[in-house]
Amino acid sequence: MPHAEPLWTPSPERVKSSNLGDFMKQASARAGRPLEDYDALHTWSIEDREGFWSLIWDYCGVVGDRGETVLADGDKMPGARFFPEAKMNFAENLLAGGGSGDAIVFRGEDKVDLRWSWDELRDRVSRIQQFLRDQDVKAGDRVAAMIPNMPETIAAMLAVASLGAVWSSCSPDFGTQGVLDRFGQIEPAVFVAADGYYYNGKTIDVGGKIAEVLEQLPSVRAALIVDYIGKSEATASQIGRATALDQAIAPYAAQPMTFERLPFDHPLYILFSSGTTGIPKCIVHSAGGMLLQHLKEHQLHAGIKPGDRFFYFTTCGWMMWNWLVTGLATGATLLLYDGSPFYPDGNAMFDYADAEKMTYFGTSAKFIDSVRKSGLEPKKTHDLSTVRVISSTGSPLSPEGFEFVYSGIKDDVHLASISGGTDVAACFVLGIPIKPVWSGEIQGPGLGMATDVWDDDGRHIEREKGELVCTRAFPSMPIMFWNDPDGAKYRSAYFERFDNIWCHGDFAEWTEHGGMIIHGRSDATLNPGGVRIGTAEIYNQVEQLEEVLESICIGQQWEDDVRVVLFVRLAEGVELDEALEARIRAKIRSGATPRHVPARIVAVADIPRTKSGKITELAVRDIVHGRQVKNQEALANPEALELYRNIPKLAT
Repeated sequence: MPHAEPLWTPSPERVKSSNLGDFMKQASARAGRPLEDYDALHTWSIEDREGFWSLIWDYCGVVGDRGETVLADGDKMPGARFFPEAKMNFAENLLAGGGSGDAIVFRGEDKVDLRWSWDELRDRVSRIQQFLRDQDVKAGDRVAAMIPNMPETIAAMLAVASLGAVWSSCSPDFGTQGVLDRFGQIEPAVFVAADGYYYNGKTIDVGGKIAEVLEQLPSVRAALIVDYIGKSEATASQIGRATALDQAIAPYAAQPMTFERLPFDHPLYILFSSGTTGIPKCIVHSAGGMLLQHLKEHQLHAGIKPGDRFFYFTTCGWMMWNWLVTGLATGATLLLYDGSPFYPDGNAMFDYADAEKMTYFGTSAKFIDSVRKSGLEPKKTHDLSTVRVISSTGSPLSPEGFEFVYSGIKDDVHLASISGGTDVAACFVLGIPIKPVWSGEIQGPGLGMATDVWDDDGRHIEREKGELVCTRAFPSMPIMFWNDPDGAKYRSAYFERFDNIWCHGDFAEWTEHGGMIIHGRSDATLNPGGVRIGTAEIYNQVEQLEEVLESICIGQQWEDDVRVVLFVRLAEGVELDEALEARIRAKIRSGATPRHVPARIVAVADIPRTKSGKITELAVRDIVHGRQVKNQEALANPEALELYRNIPKLAT
């Protein structure tokens, strides 16, 4: 049953002291009328995009030359251009702030513990910049990195961005082919890699993988090996074109930084689609788009302030890394973690939050659910008094996950479920610190984002499931796909469904509170009997059962229709017998609808997922139907796919 009351309501003091409350006053002055609540502010941000985004530039203190024009061709998607006359540099903005405290704190499981001051970060960036300049790296060149989420990664990215070069990264657990599928398309001039990494207590040496990758990247002029497991010099000596980072920058003394100020839409990052249905798409994001969107989301939606201690559990192969690092532009301390979030046990992240006085705790819905099912109650075991925000993304957070945050982690905290994607490296819907939190709901649309839900005929719908769209251009739209000279792939990805409208590919629903529920990817939507069903609706029910650790659901073509097939990974010692099947079906029937009840339930030992931890419904669907999964390198555990092939229970 839906809750009659919100799970959390911000106190008047909290609202009054919020960045968003302060911004609303300035927006009211800019709009020439009082904007008395969030809905009014959001409406103005959509109706007057020029006024809104110019205020974001001023309010957030963007460093650069803004120019006179805020938005050109604003009615075109793609084609709109924000701040077309502006000149700025992303790295200059991230290094402009910062006080006397930590810039970056890093934990690599229990093996490495580092902290850098702001001066140490600037010095390291300066020295890497000088090395890159001597390698003739210039604006537009690509630098690719296969590396953990560690301080040197951020320093290298900032040095690359300071020159106007383009940064692209993946995590070191990618297989050789997965790395080449990505970086082989963009022909990097420089390759950066760590000598290895730690995961779940194990030390993984990737020297052999680095050699294999470099053999097939002829564009690379120089390779840098970052020391993490103590083998950087040995690894570099065995590989041509490679130098240990510390040796490479040893000749350079830190000096004042120089920054190439370039157009607002100059390329900054190349991010990659998951690649589970083919070679990953190379999504090119602009420096200005990233900076403005992230500043808006950090300061107004996340409530980040200078000196805050900002954490998101992420790898360098997920857009949340790109989102996190922009926190430097607000003067926040970045708290980085590399390794398993459950090593040595499920308290690792909460130990970190307690020790480092974390203010923003960012994680995944899967992590919250795993902590809930483990029986841990951090509220009773850790001092989380400094944590103002707990944020969740990666997949829809279930109502039970929402409730556990307040019952098991902290009762007075802003729980911000957020949803966007690699495609925009930002959010369409996210937390709103001056509004209540309702169970199972993302609070609302982001400022400046004309987010909506449409039916198949392109009409706005309320409290019904439909396609998540954005009806007006926004700064963090990709500037292009790499190797897509006529833009055909780009237009096909987002604009074929509805002309001049961004169609994101999520199956979504507005709620009575003005919030949103994401029901999963629309391309994974089930259609039994012609009725559209979101997979998240099934997961929210079945994963409440203690016997079920996690699940994945697909639609199987069967007798000229589609039938729902549910795969469950069960707790240790549990068997899928008739009684448990009956309980699962009853739970889904009562909590969702009879249409959601699976025709077949199958127990599996593992569930395939991407490197960023998202379950891969489409890959499972292809295996069940006897189709080839084109890019298994994109999966963290591709061997799990074999568990779904030729299952007798699905042949009848």
